[in-house]
Amino acid sequence: MREIPYIVSTEWLDNHLDDPHVRVLDATTYLKHPEKDGYYELWSGKEAYDKEHIPGAVFADLYEELSDPQSEFAFTLPSREEFVKKMSDFGVGEGTYVVIYDREAVVGAPVVASHWATRLAWQLRYEGFNNVAVLDGGFPKWVEEGRPVTAEPGSYPKGNFIGERESTLFSTKEDVLKAIDDENTVIIDSLTEEHFHGEVNTYGRLGHIPNSVNVFFGSHSDPITRELYNEEQLRKNFEESGALDPNKKVIVYCGSAIAATWNATLLNKLGQHHVSVYDGSLTEWASDPSLPMETK
Repeated sequence: MREIPYIVSTEWLDNHLDDPHVRVLDATTYLKHPEKDGYYELWSGKEAYDKEHIPGAVFADLYEELSDPQSEFAFTLPSREEFVKKMSDFGVGEGTYVVIYDREAVVGAPVVASHWATRLAWQLRYEGFNNVAVLDGGFPKWVEEGRPVTAEPGSYPKGNFIGERESTLFSTKEDVLKAIDDENTVIIDSLTEEHFHGEVNTYGRLGHIPNSVNVFFGSHSDPITRELYNEEQLRKNFEESGALDPNKKVIVYCGSAIAATWNATLLNKLGQHHVSVYDGSLTEWASDPSLPMETK
């Protein structure tokens, strides 16, 4: 049972910083697109964390430590053993609840979405830890409001991580291939319209997975206030895709299964719980010429 919502406000977190059961994780990672076509540049947010972060927060390195270093694709899930050990070291476990934040979605782009935070939140739920939330507006909103920051590294007592892996939250390319012709499954492409329609080539092949629908991950928050839009607007963003139908399953993907987790989390927030993430996403899919893509 969840004890906290999927998304919490900066005010909520500020009021709970001294709670001995809270664990704050900084999941900042940086992604920068090239000016034209080509794969994006990625790097860890550890340096930014070292300069300043929310008091008590520990740094969770998605890029360097919480992905499989042996995989040819960025951000492939690590082994359960490695992930559970790392989370336990961060103090995450029985009797705790976790709030995750990040700094920005895409370097140099006016996109507001805490998708690095939801990536880690999804990994936690996949491994059986459900009491996790994401900070609405992230670190930028926290700082804009004049809330406290520090350069002092955070730490928590070692956690007792329990729970079992929830396999329904994870999709493989084989699952997606089957879902293309399954009228009971909605496939959501979380990238921009330009990527969806094949006007930008990031992954080596243009376009999207056949029968997928485009719901841009950056359309859910106010770019000025950095807050999520109200539930009515969020529902409107997803309604046309059919993803809110409680009788259907939803598979979300993007480039490296980062932005997709933002859409997945918001669908969960809106009451759609039959949502899985295609972890390989287009980085894997487009690299396999036997798998179909279309630009229509």
